[in-house]
Amino acid sequence: MKGRPALSYRSAGVGIDAMEQALRRVRTLARSTPRKGVLGGVGGFGGLFRIPTRGMRDPILVASVDGVGTKLRVALEAGIHNTVGQDLVAHCINDILVQGARPLFFMDYLATGSLRPQVVVEVISGITRACRRFGCALLGGETAEMPGFYAPGDYDVAGFIVGVVDKKCLLDGSRVRAGDRLLGLASDGLHTNGFSLARKVLFERMGLRIHSRLPATGRSVARELLRPHRCYGKALAPLLRSGRIQAMAHITGGGITDNLPRVLPSGCAARVSTGAWKTPAVFRILQEGGTISDREMLRTFNMGIGMILIVRPKQGVAVTRSLQRAGERVFEIGQIVSGRRRVIYE
Repeated sequence: MKGRPALSYRSAGVGIDAMEQALRRVRTLARSTPRKGVLGGVGGFGGLFRIPTRGMRDPILVASVDGVGTKLRVALEAGIHNTVGQDLVAHCINDILVQGARPLFFMDYLATGSLRPQVVVEVISGITRACRRFGCALLGGETAEMPGFYAPGDYDVAGFIVGVVDKKCLLDGSRVRAGDRLLGLASDGLHTNGFSLARKVLFERMGLRIHSRLPATGRSVARELLRPHRCYGKALAPLLRSGRIQAMAHITGGGITDNLPRVLPSGCAARVSTGAWKTPAVFRILQEGGTISDREMLRTFNMGIGMILIVRPKQGVAVTRSLQRAGERVFEIGQIVSGRRRVIYE
């Protein structure tokens, strides 16, 4: 209509030039994660990857998708954005690892209200750093600017991963039996779960601030809560090839209570000794600060155990030594017993 200024995408809150500036840097980062099987370059409408078949009789693709939840709120308040991408990759790799799969490629989705190129680059740099470290190609992704949908400065990020496993090596829990041992691999703090409760305890109940010193940890609240999600891929790869692991559970949302039964066959329960490992200080602080029951803690947080392996009794020592040589802290935390599919704590 006459007399009214012409509108543009910029006037609606979407900065195409800023987006293109960020994407140019992101494409450069993505090209730093080469892997055999990638076809074409980054920036097309779809990523191309040749399914590897060498050494496999019946390759099966394993896919997963996840985010980092309200850990993002901690990153936003702290102004630290270069670790959440690493969290995303590690979480996704661990999720397909429990089925015996090795990662092939990763894709990301980042959405924001008002795009800040440097923040986008920091997030993607964390993704590419983890992809390079764990042998996974960043095949592409999507960055969406949605003013009016997200609060100014906020963003969300999700990751999608595809891996492969030979059918004969697939871990689905069917090999688990009574008498098998449980080996717990230490976590590095909260990883990516339980942050809504943790933030409520620390900031509302205890009155701490993001850069306050967290007692008994030697770190600030921000540094403790933003410790990256540990990836167990490199340490477990040789054991998966050797067939010494019967099943695995990634301890994420739901804790040991809800995640370990997911890999138990009918007629099997897991008996877990909570005194078999030392619970990290951050969990004790949260429990005391929020007056949280043991049951609630075990069903919300990983409590210091990020991955649980189920192995035959005769394989426990060899598996433990292999993992320790790879730099992991390992604890024998229980065993499989006959019973209804559940976790029994003692």
